[in-house]
Amino acid sequence: MADNRGLAAWVLGCTLLACVAACAPKAAPVVAGAPRHPDFVFPVFPEGTRPEQASRIERGWQYLQLDDHRNAEREFLSALQQQPGFVSAETAMAYLMAARGNERDAATRFDRALQTDAAYVPALIGRGQVMLELDRDADALASFEAALARDPSLTDLRSRVDVLKFRATQDMLARAKAAADARRWDEAASIYRQAIAASPDSGFLYRDLAAVEQRAGQSANALEHYRKAVEIDSSDARSHAGIAAILESQGDVVGALSEYERARALDPSEAPDSAINRLRAAAALAKLPEQYRAIPSHTTVTRADIASLIGVRLESLIARAKPRQVIITDIRGQWAQPWIAPVVRSGAMDTLPNYEFEPSRQVRRGELATTVSRLLTLIAAAKPELAKKWQGARVTINDVGATHLSYPAVSAVVAAGVMPLANGNFELLRPVSGAEAVDIIGRLEALAR
Repeated sequence: MADNRGLAAWVLGCTLLACVAACAPKAAPVVAGAPRHPDFVFPVFPEGTRPEQASRIERGWQYLQLDDHRNAEREFLSALQQQPGFVSAETAMAYLMAARGNERDAATRFDRALQTDAAYVPALIGRGQVMLELDRDADALASFEAALARDPSLTDLRSRVDVLKFRATQDMLARAKAAADARRWDEAASIYRQAIAASPDSGFLYRDLAAVEQRAGQSANALEHYRKAVEIDSSDARSHAGIAAILESQGDVVGALSEYERARALDPSEAPDSAINRLRAAAALAKLPEQYRAIPSHTTVTRADIASLIGVRLESLIARAKPRQVIITDIRGQWAQPWIAPVVRSGAMDTLPNYEFEPSRQVRRGELATTVSRLLTLIAAAKPELAKKWQGARVTINDVGATHLSYPAVSAVVAAGVMPLANGNFELLRPVSGAEAVDIIGRLEALAR
C-alpha cells in the first residue's frame, strides 16, 4: 500500500542529504528511479532528534529503497549504537527485516519501537503490514486502526481497514454458521457477539445472533436482539418475522400478528398465509366470550354453543341467507345472544313452538344433523356444482333406515363428509362433544370457502 507521507519523507531525506553530506561518514548514493519499497513508511524523527542521527536514518532509508540492505543496516545500527531505543532507528531496522522477508524479526522490531512510543504511526503501519504477511489479520487490523486513530488523514489506510473488517466479519460468519449447523449454540453465539463488537451497526448480525438464540431456546435474548436488528434496519422482514414467532409462542397474539403483517409488507415470503390466518383467527378468538373459547373442552355442547359456532365461523354464509321473521323469548342476557338470533333468522336452527330457543339444552347428533343439512342447503345455493356431492345421496347407514324421518338429513351430512359414520353407525342420540362440534363446523367452513 503506497503511503504519501512516507514517500514525501523519503524525498525530503534526499533533499536534506546535501546539507548533511559534510559530516556524513560516507557519501550517500544517488537514488535513481522509483523506491523499491513504496509501501514502507519513512520513520519520521521525534522532536529533538540530533542532526547526525537524522542523517544516518535518511541515508539508511535511501539505501533500503535501493535494496542495498548491507549499507542500510550499517546506518540504522550506527544510529542505535549512538542512541539505544531510538524509535526511528528501531522502526527503520524493522522495515529492513521486512524487506529481507524476515517478517517475524520485523514484528519483534516494530513491537520494540512501539514500547518506546505506542502511538508511533510508522511503526504501527509497518507492524500491520508484517502481520498481514504472517496471516494475522486481526493483529494487522488493530495496528492499522491505532494508526488511523493517531492520524485520521491516512485515507488510503482507511480503505484497507474497511477491507480487513469485511474479511474478518466474513470469516467469523462462516465459523458461526458452521457452529450453528453443528448445534454448538454457545460457540455460534459467541462468534456473532465478536462480529457485533467489530461491526456494531450491522443489523443482520443481531438478527443472525437472535436466530441462534431462538433455536437454543433463549427466547428472551433472541427477542432483544431481533428488536435491535429492526431498530438498526426497519426493513428487515426476517427480523420482524422472528419477533412475531417469539411473541406468538409467548401468547401475545396481537403483537405477533402486527409483526407478521409488517414482515409480509416487506417480503411476503417471510410471513406465510398460514401464519397470518392462524394469528388473525386467534386474535378474533381472543375477543370472543370466555364461554365460546371453552367450547372445544366441553364433553357435551348446548344449543347456545352450536349457534355461536355457526354465527362466528359461518358468519358470511348466514348473512347471505334470506332472513325469517322470528320471535325468541328466552335469550335476553344470554352470552350467545348475538349469534342465536341471526342463526335462527337464517333457518339453520329453529325455536320451539312456544318461541323459546332453550340455549342450555344438550345437543345430540340427530338434531345437529338437521342443522348441518340446512347449512349445506345454504352452501348449495352458492356452489351448485359442489352440492351434487350430497344432494339426493342415498347412503347406507346401519342405524338409520331409509324410511326414518332423519334419514334425508343424515344421508346428506354423511355424503358431504361433514359428519362421518362410526363403524357404519350414525348414533342419532349420542351427545355431541365440544371438539366434535368444532370439527363439524370446521368442515362446513371449508365447504363454504
